[in-house]
Amino acid sequence: MKTVLHRLSPFAIALARMLVQATGIVVVVFLLARLVPGDAVDVKGLEGDLTAAQQVALRHELGLDRSVPEQLVAWSWRALKGDFGDSIRFGRPVSGMLGTALPTTLLFAALSFALGLGLALALAVGAVTTGNRVLRELVNLFSVWSIALPTFCVGVIGILVFSVWLGWLPVLGSMNLPVIIIGIDSAGVIVKPLHEELREAATSAHVRTARAKGLAPWRIALRHLLPTAVPVMLALSGLVLTSLVAGTLTMEVLFGLPGVGSLLLNAIHGRDYPVIQAAILVIAVALVVINAATDLLHRLIDPRMTS
Repeated sequence: MKTVLHRLSPFAIALARMLVQATGIVVVVFLLARLVPGDAVDVKGLEGDLTAAQQVALRHELGLDRSVPEQLVAWSWRALKGDFGDSIRFGRPVSGMLGTALPTTLLFAALSFALGLGLALALAVGAVTTGNRVLRELVNLFSVWSIALPTFCVGVIGILVFSVWLGWLPVLGSMNLPVIIIGIDSAGVIVKPLHEELREAATSAHVRTARAKGLAPWRIALRHLLPTAVPVMLALSGLVLTSLVAGTLTMEVLFGLPGVGSLLLNAIHGRDYPVIQAAILVIAVALVVINAATDLLHRLIDPRMTS
C-alpha cells in the first residue's frame, strides 16, 4: 500500500498542475475571444437579422454588455454546474451541439490512433525479429514523415490527388483519407523509439536463450520483446494522443467532418462565445485526462518513474 501511495503522490502533484494549466487555457481563450473586435450580435447585425435597437436588447439579454470579469465569473459558475448556455447564433443548447460533434471527433481519433499504433508495432517488431532491410528503411521513412511533413499540407495534397485528379474519394465528408494521414503520422512518432527499444531488448540473455531453444520469432516477440517495450509505448502513446487532439481538429476542418474542430471554427467565425468556450474547455479537459491516464499507467507499470 505504501509503495502504491509513494508512486501516486507525484502523480497527484502532476494532475493538479495539469488542471491548473487547463484552467489557464480556458481563461486565456475566454479573454482573447473578447479582444477580437465585434461579437455574435454584431455578426447577426451585419447579416441584416437585427435592427440597432434589437442588437442593444440582445446584447443586454446575453450579458455581453457587462465587463469581461463579470462575464467570466458568470460563465465559470454555470460551466461548473454543467450548463454551457445556448449558442448565440443558433439559439441551441451548446451541450447538445457538442454532443452531436464529439462522436465524430472521438471516432476519428480512435481510428487514427489504432492505425498508427498497429503500423508502428508491425514495423518495429517485424524489423527486429526478421532483420528485413526493407522494414528497417520503412521505420526510418515513417519517422522522417512525422517530423518533416505537416499533416495539413499532406491533407491538401491528398485532396488534390485522390479527390480532384483521380476522383476516388469525395472532397468533403470522407474520413478514410484523414484517418490514414493521421495514422501514418502517429506511427512515425512511435515506430523509431519503439524499434530502438525492441532492438536493445533483442540482445538480452533471455531472448538469446529463447532463440537457442528454437522458439518462433512471433513467440519471442510476444513473450519477451513486447513486455519490455510497454513503458516506452505508454510514454509515446501519451504524446501521440495529445497531438491527435490538434491533428483531428485541423483535419476535420480541411475534410469537412462534422466534429469539434469544425464546430469550433464556425463558432470563431461567428463570434459565438458560448460554443468557443465550451469547445476549448472540452479540449483542455481531454488533454488533462490523456496526460493523467498515461502518466498514471506509466508510474504503476515502470518503477523507475518513482525513483
